[in-house]
Amino acid sequence: MEPKREVNQTISSIQPANKELMEIAMNYINTLTKPLGSLGRIEELAIQLAGMKETIYPEVSPPGIAVFAADHGITTMGVSAYPKDVTAQMVHNFLNGGAAINAFAKEVNGNLKIVDIGIATQIQHNSLLQKNIKKGTNNFADEPAMTYSEVYESILVGIQTAETLIDEGANSIIVGEMGIGNTTSASALVTCITGCTVNDAVGYGTGISEEIRRKKEDVITKALMLHQPNATDAIDLLSKIGGLEIAAMTGAILKAAEQRIPVILDGFICTSAALLASLLEENVTDYLIAGHLSQEQGHKHALSFLGKKALLELDLRLGEGSGAALAYPLVSAACSMVKNMATFETAKVSEKM
Repeated sequence: MEPKREVNQTISSIQPANKELMEIAMNYINTLTKPLGSLGRIEELAIQLAGMKETIYPEVSPPGIAVFAADHGITTMGVSAYPKDVTAQMVHNFLNGGAAINAFAKEVNGNLKIVDIGIATQIQHNSLLQKNIKKGTNNFADEPAMTYSEVYESILVGIQTAETLIDEGANSIIVGEMGIGNTTSASALVTCITGCTVNDAVGYGTGISEEIRRKKEDVITKALMLHQPNATDAIDLLSKIGGLEIAAMTGAILKAAEQRIPVILDGFICTSAALLASLLEENVTDYLIAGHLSQEQGHKHALSFLGKKALLELDLRLGEGSGAALAYPLVSAACSMVKNMATFETAKVSEKM
């Protein structure tokens, strides 16, 4: 089956969360030994998870974590503090177990997969999933980042990666990325989709100076004028200003939603992929949990567009899925609350007068 057909088949199979189960879950949570609503957003999480999983006793353990890595042609415009080579160097670090996501994945017993979907440098390693579509995107300052065909191929890699994680037992999905220059692509995408200004969307990425930030703004503004991407067409957006790893994350989110598996969103770049997935199928938003609010100023605009409020605000700006992995214990705790707390009746505790 060709990639476009497979992608569209996944999209068409995504159903909304079960609102009836959410109502049942809420009523049950209200019988637990605590004042009504006293566990706040943990209760909201449990209700949301019940709707996703169609049970009042949802399970999110273990998490499956996919980190997609790719290079970006836009780096030649001087929009990053680091050279393009750092993408491959950091992937080696992931494979050797030395990155933040390795530490956090171990902490939450996550099944971590590192996927080469577009690294410019060839990497040989038994643990690396070799799914390279092309050696980085084109420089979207001058030409579209990739073809429609490459977009569909990249989304399909994400779908297949999530499918593998779910087949291996994942009850929740975390998607992460590595790609020098990808905040430029994400900023352009968020500007188009949410309608915020380029200035609102562009942050300091990997720690760039104000001078480089202004250059980044200028590069994005000119690229948007050149390409005129369709703000409601995810495929057109990815083709003109996207990233291979952003397309793959979009696919992983779509597959998780199709399988009624919660997706814990990471930071700004991951959330740009969630925006794209929601354009492809609005029911996707029912399966999204915002892990944290990053330091990237465009992140709040992306989350607001999705109607999501972050669980954590820790001034993170790393990516890799690291913030989502840090938020995972809260999601797990919501499941534990429903499963392990007594009701007023079973505990023989008097209810409020």
